[in-house]
Amino acid sequence: MEDDTRPAPIATERLQRDLDCNELVGECLERLAVLDLPNWYLGGGCIAQTVWNVAHGNSAATGIDDFDIAYFDVDLSARAEDEVVACVRDLLSDLPLRPDVKNQARVHLWYASRFGYEIQPYSSCEDALASWPTTAAAIGVRRENGTLLVEAPFSTDDLLELIVRPNRVQITPDIYAAKVERWSMVWPRLQILPWEDGVGTAGIRRLQ
Repeated sequence: MEDDTRPAPIATERLQRDLDCNELVGECLERLAVLDLPNWYLGGGCIAQTVWNVAHGNSAATGIDDFDIAYFDVDLSARAEDEVVACVRDLLSDLPLRPDVKNQARVHLWYASRFGYEIQPYSSCEDALASWPTTAAAIGVRRENGTLLVEAPFSTDDLLELIVRPNRVQITPDIYAAKVERWSMVWPRLQILPWEDGVGTAGIRRLQ
């Protein structure tokens, strides 16, 4: 049985074409592949915002703050994650970008200290992606044998159609509002949907 969460081939081709406009994305994908990190993706804002920039006629890197590098390692020690962070930063040190490297297996250990509430542990990087704040930016990519592998739990439709829809399973309305306020100023053509039109049962991934 086919996994119908995978984007259709035409969507992947469009996504590939847009990402090819951002040389930093391409360079990251090529370099990160050699590290052979477990269950890894380049994802989130740097992917979605590259697509938005192309649609707006901007330089492909406009407004992108972080290049999110997510991986999943059962070693939950801070030491192991710090080693990966240092390795990635060294690998990308000559590029004008800020890598944000996180082991998704240990996000639940620090989430409450940053956001004020605890969350359920993730079971994989794909599980983590399915909790990210919007359907458009809940996406991860990597290259395997020259092919772009795309993990998009909500498909790529919202991303390619410039729709921003909240994924309510983990974030709060305030977190969503803060994100879209900035995004709407940088990418005015985005169709930003209200919290009520989001996906997922609100807070289902939060621990009460």
